[in-house]
Amino acid sequence: MTLVPAALASPVRIELAELIGLKQFGESLRVGSLRVRALESGGHLSRFKGRGVEFDEARPYQPGDDLRTMDWRVTARTGKPYTKVFREERDRPVIIWLDLRKPMMFATRGAYKAVRAAQTAALIAWSTVANGDRLGGLVFSEREQFELRPRLGYRAALRLFRVLTDSSFWEPEDEGGQELERQRSLLRLTRVARPGSQIFLLSDFRALAESFERNLRHLARHSDVSLVQFFDPVEPDLPPPGRYRIQMGGGSVAIDTERARSREAYRERFQAVRAPLENLCSLPGVQLIECSTAVDPHGVLTRHFEGR
Repeated sequence: MTLVPAALASPVRIELAELIGLKQFGESLRVGSLRVRALESGGHLSRFKGRGVEFDEARPYQPGDDLRTMDWRVTARTGKPYTKVFREERDRPVIIWLDLRKPMMFATRGAYKAVRAAQTAALIAWSTVANGDRLGGLVFSEREQFELRPRLGYRAALRLFRVLTDSSFWEPEDEGGQELERQRSLLRLTRVARPGSQIFLLSDFRALAESFERNLRHLARHSDVSLVQFFDPVEPDLPPPGRYRIQMGGGSVAIDTERARSREAYRERFQAVRAPLENLCSLPGVQLIECSTAVDPHGVLTRHFEGR
């Protein structure tokens, strides 16, 4: 299945129109967790009349409304009685942690890992909005980090998309501080994610620091965590013997697949990335989703969440 018209799609960067165009595909997904740990009051957001924990909106007064919830400011401004509607926080916040560092600007087939990750984030975002849950995010590169507090509705998705399409993320950058920024952003996530959240970590997860497992364990104590790993087809299985030049992060890299030792080293390198991820998935509430740059992520998510 092709997610967007070819005129909109670029293999090396993402555009706002493309992410918005994924709405119907995202809404068709039933992105759920392995086990939703609901907060004490339940697992979904509910609207009710009366006093709650968070103001939602003002609406015209209806007979039977509690007079203590009258919105006197709106009433005075409009000349008509209005009452406050509160929302009890029973929703399940969905938080997307997205890696847009230079190593994610790579692909030999399909689209950059970063492009696939952004498409995946958009699909999850639209599914979250359709489900009535809050959407938040933490997007980072070598040079900057954006934190988006969980919010409800269409605007929450657009806010995320504007960050994802910020030009600063798609310009080549020096590789210094790559792992440091990833660990800082994950540590920040452990501090802002509320118990009961569903968290999606989108990255290629290459060269993980020891602190990654520690932070992930912390998140998994109170939230459901999905590790979405993006990889290029040449990483687990090199092409036939020969010399190739591939694009990466605004430049090109030559690879030689002639020698058996080189081929074995590539396989070992990929397994060194995958093995710790598979071990982490032994933790309760943690799952691994693998997505190749050569395929559309919609099918991957559909098979994972609806086909199991």
